[in-house]
Amino acid sequence: MPTPALTRIRAAYDLIHRTDRTDIWITLRPRADAEADARDIDDRLAAGAHLPLAGRTLAVKGNIDVEGLPTTAGCPSYAYDPPADAPAVARLKAAGAVVLGSTNMDQFATGLVGTRSPYGAVRSAADPTRVAGGSSSGSAVAVALGIADIALGTDTAGSGRVPAAFNGIVGLKPTRGLVTTDGIVPACASLDCVSVFARTLPEAELALALISTGPAREPAPRTPGPWRIAVPSTEQLGEMDDGWAKAYEAAAARLAAAGAQLGAIDLTPFTDAAAMLYEGAFVAERYTAVGAFIDKATNDLDPIANPTATPTLDPTVAAIIRRARDIPAHQLFADQAGLATLRDQAMAALATTDADALLLPTAPGHPTLDDVAADPIGANARLGRFTNSTNLFDLAAVAVPAGDVDGRPFGVMLVGPAGTDDRLARIAANLTPPTRLAVVGAHLTGQPLNPQLLVLGAMFKATTTTAPAYRLFALRTDPPKPGLVHVGTDNGQSIEAEIWELPPEGLGALTAALPRPMAIGRVELADGTTAPGFLCEPAALDEAEDITEYGGWRAYRNS
Repeated sequence: MPTPALTRIRAAYDLIHRTDRTDIWITLRPRADAEADARDIDDRLAAGAHLPLAGRTLAVKGNIDVEGLPTTAGCPSYAYDPPADAPAVARLKAAGAVVLGSTNMDQFATGLVGTRSPYGAVRSAADPTRVAGGSSSGSAVAVALGIADIALGTDTAGSGRVPAAFNGIVGLKPTRGLVTTDGIVPACASLDCVSVFARTLPEAELALALISTGPAREPAPRTPGPWRIAVPSTEQLGEMDDGWAKAYEAAAARLAAAGAQLGAIDLTPFTDAAAMLYEGAFVAERYTAVGAFIDKATNDLDPIANPTATPTLDPTVAAIIRRARDIPAHQLFADQAGLATLRDQAMAALATTDADALLLPTAPGHPTLDDVAADPIGANARLGRFTNSTNLFDLAAVAVPAGDVDGRPFGVMLVGPAGTDDRLARIAANLTPPTRLAVVGAHLTGQPLNPQLLVLGAMFKATTTTAPAYRLFALRTDPPKPGLVHVGTDNGQSIEAEIWELPPEGLGALTAALPRPMAIGRVELADGTTAPGFLCEPAALDEAEDITEYGGWRAYRNS
């Protein structure tokens, strides 16, 4: 019988096969290699080893060294074979995590969209017509789909937070220097941070604690009392997608309901600094990192001099970095002085409210793939409005899910002074609302698997029906359970469903333990909303009985 870590790894590779999301990966490790690692972990556990991440699956952004995999930074012609794991990877592996592969990204970590890659654009886990967010796009989607338990990204301008928001997961951007950036292809070396993705806050915190190597920079102790949260007005947030301002206000209201004191803040120095990251001279550091390579690669691709060359540079990324070559030194010094002034103003604004943290939307909206294709520079720049200033100001941040808008994830972030990583996580724990779950079968009230929901802290909310777009099948499983399949309104009917609410970590645990042929996906409800719910792989229906005419699992069982 397979042992625990081996079971988890086999389930991950099965899920990789079923989801068929090749856009996530640059290099996927051979299944046999990952299974060998899992067997070794199970042997070590049996021998008494302490492995806090035993059998957890790990995805690693393509600009972070993993021994045995090429480091590409999203550019095939840049690839090299690293002699060792980056320290952050090595520490997670030592704790029992198993690397699945190297993930797709915006080339050279230059972008917040996840489409600037010769390996293909990465699509959102929640809506395939929309971007996954970048540059750590593949890592975020691997976690959101339940393939990876944790993933490593990098965050210079928001790359560890924007993808988290777009895919409904947690993204931690630690204090600069808390995690070493050794073994990582730099974007802007003075600003880069290793970031962590997970489906729950405790999982992300555990991973961050394991990879932290820098000295603690705890700020001065605060006066005991309720959390003090700086909240800009929605007018200062500027133009956002429909419904996003309301979702942000609801997140602030949840903090207030949890006992936090909200105080107004002038956001101007934060947004002014954000604009400087790409519009000013700081982008020159990107040229320092990879500019010589891009210049040479550009010359090598001259169609006249080398007609057989294969393009591997993303044109938008190459243009951004090449332009940085000609920025004069005096502009950098002027921008550094301007940034220092803005940072003083920002810290003064936080001090005025005596704030423990600043609450912001992670991004102002979620663009489609077509939006980015039509305006690659403008769409990307918009996404950094709230995230770009964090590392420029030497701040810490945590991005967490905060509900949804029109069925797609909405996220917020808490930003605070360097060294307040733990504090931000404690505040963020009050932000994530319960997750709705649509139940149609063996997890219904009174059915055999309902206790699984109760153990996870789930609460019954309502009985309803699905939209008239589904068919229900009796599967040959033990215990008996149905398979719900979306077939469209021409052939479907409404099926009885219950709505339950459970903590986000409860949904993650349920998803991780879900046996085939069941899967978690979006279920359309009669009121026009959607919720995660139990669906079924179509291949399992070959010998199943169509029981749609009964209108639900309970009616079928009672018959």
